[in-house]
Amino acid sequence: MSQKMKLIGSLTSPFVRKVRIVAAEKFVEYEFVLDVPWNDDTHVPDFNPLGKVPVWVLEDGKTLFDSRVIVEYLENVSPVGHLLPKDARPRIAVKRWEALADGVCDAAALVFVEKKRPGDRQDPDWIRRQMGKVEAGLKALSEELGQQTWCTGEFFCLADIAVGCALGYLDFRFPEIDWRRKHPNLSELYDRLMQRPAFKDTIPVA
Repeated sequence: MSQKMKLIGSLTSPFVRKVRIVAAEKFVEYEFVLDVPWNDDTHVPDFNPLGKVPVWVLEDGKTLFDSRVIVEYLENVSPVGHLLPKDARPRIAVKRWEALADGVCDAAALVFVEKKRPGDRQDPDWIRRQMGKVEAGLKALSEELGQQTWCTGEFFCLADIAVGCALGYLDFRFPEIDWRRKHPNLSELYDRLMQRPAFKDTIPVA
């Protein structure tokens, strides 16, 4: 007997948020299972051997992990609201935006984890290196966006979702970065995204 599809994840992960937004935009029904992989009682490793979220559980119980794999699946499983172009070249352009935004999230998350260590055990050089990646990533995103309404031009797509999740994560974990002042075009993009119910409903919370 098949079961309802499930998304296993936390309320703070930008990667989980990306999947939730894509699922909402494409009207894919699923059950959201809250599970924080850092907690001692987590069951995430039972579904993903890497112990990371998000994890998408299919109707037959098989699992998908890594947000990029999951959103690719969601794009193909629902004909509603195409978020990825069909043609190879523009599709790769969108995935490039996604990779850059995800890279900003990865670097920021590493800093967050490092700063949870006792002060005398933190590595300032490591933190500076990762924050350098965040700053460089933001600069590249801003330059690529320019004065366009959406990341790839006139149409909302996965690129905008990925960038929005990265910016939302920085707002949540690193408000001191002040990326809005440095990159006003990214700020305008995020404000546009926050007008969409899928973004409003998935704001990160501790």
